[in-house]
Formats: sequence, C-alpha cells, structure tokens
Amino acid sequence: MSWLEPERLQHLVAQAFAARRIGTVDAFLLAFDQDATYDGTNFLWFRARYPRFVYVDRIVVAAAARGRGHARRLYDDMFNRAVEAGHDRVVCEVNIQPPNPASDAFHAALGFVEVGTADVYDGSRTVRYLSKAL
Repeated sequence: MSWLEPERLQHLVAQAFAARRIGTVDAFLLAFDQDATYDGTNFLWFRARYPRFVYVDRIVVAAAARGRGHARRLYDDMFNRAVEAGHDRVVCEVNIQPPNPASDAFHAALGFVEVGTADVYDGSRTVRYLSKAL
C-alpha cells in the first residue's frame, strides 16, 4: 500500500463511496465510484473503460487481526452498498510484480476475474485489474 499524508487521506475519505473500518485499527476499506474526484492511476484505468463501477482503492487488515474474516465483512458490506446504489460492478487491482498470492486467492474466492494488466509507477509494479459482477 502506498503512503498517504494525513491531509490526502482525509480528502480521499471525503470523496469515498465507502470508507469503513473495523475496530480502531483492525481493518479498513476505502472505495470510490466512477464520479469521485480522484487521480489514482489504477482508478483512471477503470474510468477509461467502464461508465459505472465501484473501485476498491485500499483494503488493509492489521497483522494481529488477520484470519478473523474482517476483509470479507468489509467487502460484503461494500457489495451490498454498491447494489443498493445501482452499481453492477466492483473493480480493483492486485500486484503481479511484486506478487501478492494471498490477495490473488482472496479476490478469486470472492468471484473477481481479470480484465487487464498494466505496468504502473514507472514500471516498478505490474498489476492485474480485476472485476466482479454484482
């Protein structure tokens, strides 16, 4: 996950379709819909291809809180909110380079499928773009 200054994080939370947490610092999810004022490279990739979507920008579970189902609960809540808002797609990206096999397995289990790949951040990372139909 990339570093954010506190002011930038506050701005993103204000733009978010969903900003949810579990506990004080156990887990959180930050997601945007297509109308957000957000300039993230991966978000813009989806915006160029889909007229309507919810993009999961960050989902983080503290090491001490892993294995308790927090990430699944956060995603389930976001899926429900997306359906209620009339969305039919949730999207995200997972690193290929450097690899993130735990995230790959988690997203596959939730029903996400690959819809593209890209080298990002001046080639320092390669990502798989994923989509889940709701």
